[in-house]
Amino acid sequence: MSGNLQLLADTLARAKQENRAAVIAGMTAGFPTVDEGIAAIQAMLTSGADIVEVGLPFSDPVLDGPVIQAANDIALRGGVRIGDVIRTVREAYQATGKPVLVMSYWNPIDRYGAERFAGELAEAGGAGCILPDLPVQESARWRESAARHSLATVFVAAPSTTDERLRELTAAGTGFVYASSLMGVTGVRESVSTAASSLVRRIRAATDLPVCVGIGISDAGQAAEVAGFSDGVIVASALVKAILDAPDGAAGAATVAELTAKLRLATWRPAM
Repeated sequence: MSGNLQLLADTLARAKQENRAAVIAGMTAGFPTVDEGIAAIQAMLTSGADIVEVGLPFSDPVLDGPVIQAANDIALRGGVRIGDVIRTVREAYQATGKPVLVMSYWNPIDRYGAERFAGELAEAGGAGCILPDLPVQESARWRESAARHSLATVFVAAPSTTDERLRELTAAGTGFVYASSLMGVTGVRESVSTAASSLVRRIRAATDLPVCVGIGISDAGQAAEVAGFSDGVIVASALVKAILDAPDGAAGAATVAELTAKLRLATWRPAM
């Protein structure tokens, strides 16, 4: 089975045709357990998420704040391995038919083997990878494997990214561009950074790829604001926090389903 790069592109295009931003929901694989994590991801996909990003737990997540770090720690203490991440992708895709991405730092994939990981991800029905710490100039080996298996390679742009680097990043990337709304780590914020819309404009000047905004989007109001100037709204920490705060896995899945439904409603744009 080849990857689902085309499914990802079609999903983002359909959201645009419907005059809304796509909802991209994130959850750490294996958190709080593998089975409960899969249930939470499926709940998000069936309650309004267009796309899901499955976080590959890592012991030194430099981009992630305390919420995602806590989820990573729980998953790693539970013995989660790459095989569990692939299983999570497979079950989420088979249950919903929606695009499933893996969000991962480069080190675990590099150690596992880029070709091996790409092949297993594609076989599971995955759509690609978001790779926040892989420099574009060092990405050829991964991009070659991803292309062989029809997987997206999504790079992250920050407000500090220069225009020259944006051109390099967008030329190399596929699927969409992940625009970080602020400088700093992931987490729940009280407001959307004013740098987000400016970054989206700069990215659009460099590429026709869709631009999806993440980091610091915590609720429906913020999602509505970001939907006004982006192609997609990425929410992870707020969903992970809902699981952390829930008394059990079933309650956590119900809570993330409710939050995802609110995000979906918020991302419709007013009719012109």
